[in-house]
Amino acid sequence: MAAVSLARAYQSSFDSHPHKTLAVAGGCLNALGDVVAQITQNIASAILQGLCSCNSFAYQTRKPHDERVAFDPVRTLRFFVFGASISPLLGRWNSFLECQFPLRARGIGHGKVSLKALSKRVAADQTIVAFIGSMGMLEGRNRKQIAQKYSDLFVPTLVTNWSVWPLLQIVNFRFMPLPYRVPFQSTCGVFWTLYLSLVNSREDRKQDRETAMRRTLG
Repeated sequence: MAAVSLARAYQSSFDSHPHKTLAVAGGCLNALGDVVAQITQNIASAILQGLCSCNSFAYQTRKPHDERVAFDPVRTLRFFVFGASISPLLGRWNSFLECQFPLRARGIGHGKVSLKALSKRVAADQTIVAFIGSMGMLEGRNRKQIAQKYSDLFVPTLVTNWSVWPLLQIVNFRFMPLPYRVPFQSTCGVFWTLYLSLVNSREDRKQDRETAMRRTLG
């Protein structure tokens, strides 16, 4: 019952303010993904410390790398800003795909779905990759650091993206009504954001260590 009420409220808000609705929904779901990521990182670190504490030598060896870190609300805010910024654009993009590659012949509401059009939608959608550079700019990284992020993360992230999202987008484009496609992406994206947040954070720590080392040596 609550889900039905929420769906009605969302549809009403989308009908009157589509871009604002997508921005708030996308921002909140993106931020949720980072919250889950940070909690997961600390839980994994705590488990690892517990396992290593059984072996004093291993514990002393691993401890500096396994310390838990405080929750970073600024990092979560960056994910909210990114989700809120990109979601209205994704809404327009989905509208463009809907018009450019109709799944059914125009004027026929229940005709046979065109697999060719569906494939074109998914193929076009997978050409959009903006996460790494956007997050780098929001973090205040310089041009060299952003270029390093692309060098370290672009290929593995893109390969992972292509192994996950095409199937999800087939389901999305085939079965979800247009107003719900961005929220569907964002909901699935909680887990994707978990992955991106983890790899992005790992790269950030690497760059921060390199910066600190250069300052120490300099």
